[in-house]
Amino acid sequence: MTANVLVAYGSTNGSTAEIAEAVAAVLRKEGCTAEALPASAVVRLTDYEAAVVGGGLYAGRWHKDARRFLRRHRAELDDRPLWLFSSGPLDPSASERDIPPVPGVRRAMTRLDARQHVTFGGCLREGAKGRVAKMILRSGKGGDFRDFDHIEEWAAGIAAELNHG
Repeated sequence: MTANVLVAYGSTNGSTAEIAEAVAAVLRKEGCTAEALPASAVVRLTDYEAAVVGGGLYAGRWHKDARRFLRRHRAELDDRPLWLFSSGPLDPSASERDIPPVPGVRRAMTRLDARQHVTFGGCLREGAKGRVAKMILRSGKGGDFRDFDHIEEWAAGIAAELNHG
């Protein structure tokens, strides 16, 4: 059976959306049906057997659209396999070690019995929206710290679990 997987995301400047698209692409390559959608655009989960939800990290909190998605779809997520990811550190730390989920995401993992959480490096480029983002860029701390090999490896592990487990 081919699993139909939703990859929902909360993203302000597009970096987390690009990670979600990469996850969905790997799931499709590995035999799943998958689509990446903004978390705010998802109305119901009836068409999906599993979900991956990601959110950008802003000041130690998950993107509001990702948080709202988990609250709004809590009942539907209870009977589906669920994986979570965060994106955010604007340094190489996410590639060097496992970064635990922020407290709000850790609580959601427990409440929803999520199978796994991973934190990926973030990306902040010139032209980013938001006062804080602009301050970070002015201070020279922007850049792209995403490791797409690691993202693709993680997504392949999800596909393997769905296809064989």
